[in-house]
Amino acid sequence: MTDITSDSVTGRRGTRSAGATAPTNGTPVEPHDPPSHDELVACAELLFFAYRDFTAGPDAILAEYGFGRAHHRVLHFVRRHPGLRVADLLDILKITKQSLARVLKQLIDKGFIMQRAGNDDRRERRLFVTAKGGRLADKLTAWQIKRLEAALGKAGQGARELTRRFLFAMIAESDRPGVEQLIKLSDGTNAG
Repeated sequence: MTDITSDSVTGRRGTRSAGATAPTNGTPVEPHDPPSHDELVACAELLFFAYRDFTAGPDAILAEYGFGRAHHRVLHFVRRHPGLRVADLLDILKITKQSLARVLKQLIDKGFIMQRAGNDDRRERRLFVTAKGGRLADKLTAWQIKRLEAALGKAGQGARELTRRFLFAMIAESDRPGVEQLIKLSDGTNAG
């Protein structure tokens, strides 16, 4: 037996099997049935909108400096991992050397990042944020943390762990061990 449902996010009507549950936000949940093609397309659409709004505030801040999202990503990872090697940053961002070189040059020239030779291997280039770079990185992170706190608060109990597991599952399986190593969480747990 099926019920007619209406998705409060998309306004689309669909069907739901008897026994499926509907959380308080009105979106049907299929605990055992795989999501339909339309449901997956709607999720992809929601990811586009969520990303748009998650990056909107930082985009506006970055524009004041003539920077973009690539600058933000570099600042973020260098801030979180002082002494990060350029080679490791390339691997994390999965961009070309040329793309990184352009962004890095701008950040170094404007005094947001500094580069030092490695202690053991002088050919290595290690990256550090300057005080100025740290302030900008912290400002961008603070904006996004507020957005995440508000969204997780509205999503309800259990949302933090479910979101963490979902985002980790969205990462390519071959990249998960490296990402897990990179983002050791402060409470001692891992991302998975």
